[in-house]
Amino acid sequence: MTCFKIPAIVLFFIVGVSHALANEHSIIMQSTTSTANSGLYDYLLPMFKKETGITVHVVAVGTGQAIKNAKNCDGDVLLVHATSAEQQFVAEGFGVARYDVMYNDFILVGPPQDPAKISGGHLAAIALANIATSQSQFASRADNSGTHKKEVSLWKSAKVNPQESSGHWYLETGSGMGATLNIAVGSGAYTMTDRATWISFKNKRDYKIQVEGDDDLFNQYGIIQINPKKCSQVKSVQAKIWIDWILSKKGQVAIAAYSLEGQQLFFPNAATDY
Repeated sequence: MTCFKIPAIVLFFIVGVSHALANEHSIIMQSTTSTANSGLYDYLLPMFKKETGITVHVVAVGTGQAIKNAKNCDGDVLLVHATSAEQQFVAEGFGVARYDVMYNDFILVGPPQDPAKISGGHLAAIALANIATSQSQFASRADNSGTHKKEVSLWKSAKVNPQESSGHWYLETGSGMGATLNIAVGSGAYTMTDRATWISFKNKRDYKIQVEGDDDLFNQYGIIQINPKKCSQVKSVQAKIWIDWILSKKGQVAIAAYSLEGQQLFFPNAATDY
């Protein structure tokens, strides 16, 4: 029985959600499991609907899959956390423009026994190198999500190819963040997670944050309207209303106000001259 919180907002997890499900007063946003699992959309979207009458249906998948879905014209807006991939999406003509929305950070969590002796460290690459050297178990999402992309870049900085040890100490879950955390906790493995998901995660047991505070663990989220020149069914007007709202002072203040257990989960940083 999982202890992970399921958001109240209806989330569409099936790839290929049809626009037939959305009427003229709704849009589809491809986004991440981390933002959905945090409860942020449960908090923001009712406010937006009350003000505009527009419903935002969220497809919550990993960033890589969300971008793939958007390229397949399955949606109106993309909100993910892999800046270079987002910039490429726009450069290839699939997105109109990309805007910073908010940020938080990634952390390394693990069992209290800390077999790799990384607790209290501030350099993620060194911590990962220690995990590899000690062959301590590490659970990876391995799903091309924004979290996985960041993890891969950190392993590269550590000069370690963990896939050479796949199935040994390196566990590739192919799952979302909540499921990967459950696997890590259940198997005594370290893992990397965004802080918002960790705060909202209910199955921590005795797990602790082992490494935090590295600049390389910065986690930026961006929003993009899917380009109607590539996808003719995109609801440009409604999509722009949503993007304008979340980047506005009202939307940014709402993001900043969202907290769990007394902790702010996301920090707005949209350009003030948007």
